[in-house]
Amino acid sequence: MAKADSIGQLEQLVLTAILRLGDDAYGVSIHSTVEELTKPRAVSLGAIYVTLDRLESKGMLTSRLTDPTPERGGRAKRCYRLEALGERALKESAVTAKRMWDMIGSALGGRKWVKEY
Repeated sequence: MAKADSIGQLEQLVLTAILRLGDDAYGVSIHSTVEELTKPRAVSLGAIYVTLDRLESKGMLTSRLTDPTPERGGRAKRCYRLEALGERALKESAVTAKRMWDMIGSALGGRKWVKEY
């Protein structure tokens, strides 16, 4: 089995959004979900599309065009699906984040330091 490439924070966010959205994962819905995760920080729609292209070229996700719809002026949507390599990379990054969280909590001796927005 091939080792998953390491992924950056925006890639983690995009893969998480695709995982959460399932069949509803297309550019605008992915962008909206990423912005929920990064609140109050904004992420440009262009950055999302660049990241989607990069993840697709790495084999972590695939895309397909839907049938055109009248609601979209006869245009199709490009929908994205998480592939096994992307799921594996996302799991590895989550395990690393959990280890970091545990180490930070231990180093701070249980003091609360996370501010909710």
